[in-house]
Amino acid sequence: MSERYPVVELCLLFGVPRSRYYYRRVPEQPARAEQRERLYELHQESRGSAGSRSLSVALKTEGHEVGRDKARRIMKEAGLESTQRRKHRYRLAKDEAKYARNHLERGFTVERPNIVWCGDVTYIWAGKRWVYLAVVLDLYARRVIGWSLSSSPDSVLTGDALRIAYESRGCPKGVMFHSDQGSHYSSRAYRQKLCQYRIKRSMSRRGNCWDNAPMERFFRSLKSEWIPECGYENVDDAKTDILSYMTYYYNQRRPHSFNNGQTPHAKEKHAA
Repeated sequence: MSERYPVVELCLLFGVPRSRYYYRRVPEQPARAEQRERLYELHQESRGSAGSRSLSVALKTEGHEVGRDKARRIMKEAGLESTQRRKHRYRLAKDEAKYARNHLERGFTVERPNIVWCGDVTYIWAGKRWVYLAVVLDLYARRVIGWSLSSSPDSVLTGDALRIAYESRGCPKGVMFHSDQGSHYSSRAYRQKLCQYRIKRSMSRRGNCWDNAPMERFFRSLKSEWIPECGYENVDDAKTDILSYMTYYYNQRRPHSFNNGQTPHAKEKHAA
């Protein structure tokens, strides 16, 4: 009918926008289809936690030209959303620790591995009770180097995590270990272990989580990205799944913004 009547009048008559009439659907490029498929795979691998920022970084490391805005559009097309939790407000305090001052002073960027380690403890629901996870990170690449799981949040738990970190890194010298002022870090037994390994102590100010921000961020990632919302059915399932996250997904697969998109394993490998 456009041969006999103006397109504008026809659009008005049928209630169709002119832009809709002139619109011609462009066939999807094979590269975009491949990017959407890979983005979906990465999102599933992260258990639905990865957002546009981390997905775009991961795709770029694989050679795909995908920025954050494009990743966000592809996620919307595929009906994908990040399950990251909202930020939490923390109170601030300035009380120094009794047994060690804050030597780190939020100097979270270090030049090479085995200069500064940090540790913390969190709780996880497993079966019908809480279990406690102690983790040690090397601040150079934010790599997990030691961990332990126990039914008691005591110095035995944190001591085991420190021992594993110390032995797995080849018993290094000149390391500084930073933690909060929890009793499992300020106990006599734990302080003796640090002295045994010739590790310098550093402690956050009381109630100031920002003094140990890398550990807080790691536990937030673990709980929002990996641990089921209702916890685990038993302790064995918790150990297996958490170990898989730390040693495989977090250390070797998950791109880290602090490492300019590299995984902790890749950054340490390039530093060697």
